[in-house]
Amino acid sequence: MKKKALVYIVFFTVLVAAFLLFLFAGTNYGKSKSPVISYVKPFSFITQDNTIFTEKNMAGKVCAVNFFFTSCKGVCPIMNNNLDKVYSDFKNEKDFLIVSHSCDPETDSATRLKHYADSMKVNDNKWIFLTGRKDSLYLAARNSYLIDDPNNNVGNINDQFLHSQFVALVDKFGNVRGQVYDALKPDDLKLLEENIKSLLKETEPPETTTTGTSFAQ
Repeated sequence: MKKKALVYIVFFTVLVAAFLLFLFAGTNYGKSKSPVISYVKPFSFITQDNTIFTEKNMAGKVCAVNFFFTSCKGVCPIMNNNLDKVYSDFKNEKDFLIVSHSCDPETDSATRLKHYADSMKVNDNKWIFLTGRKDSLYLAARNSYLIDDPNNNVGNINDQFLHSQFVALVDKFGNVRGQVYDALKPDDLKLLEENIKSLLKETEPPETTTTGTSFAQ
């Protein structure tokens, strides 16, 4: 009888396991809540302190990344004011940065970005403002951070202007994670902060492969 009971127990255990496997097959159950959607390609830009900043300066840091321009009177002030709360919540985390790129590098010199950073009263080592070549900046926005359609790169760069409220999140290993976050939406900002906390705890690269399935629209 004991042997027969054991057989029944094993049978039903396997049956339940098979049912659960079938139930969650094809869902996101067990997958990372912050999948890899892209990775940061090599770049070289100029900071508000007129120093060189490359992808190597982001290594080992969890980075919230956005694009703005200092003369913007609409979306950009709202976006950066909302990111200022994120900055305040994580400014004491040694492995966290905010990296803001200018969409209007012809206007936004390092000196102008320095004045802008000072007006926000942020630590220059924790919130980095970048300028550089327009084509390189836009290429980063589209090919690394997926905040705009990469197909837009084919147009004449002189006729283009990038204007976006979206934020990308980069892990310590240079992977763009989760999704692009709308900095004007409280739910997205809340999720951004939750994912920052999660990525700060990571000590090894994620196993998830790059999907590259989304860009902000």
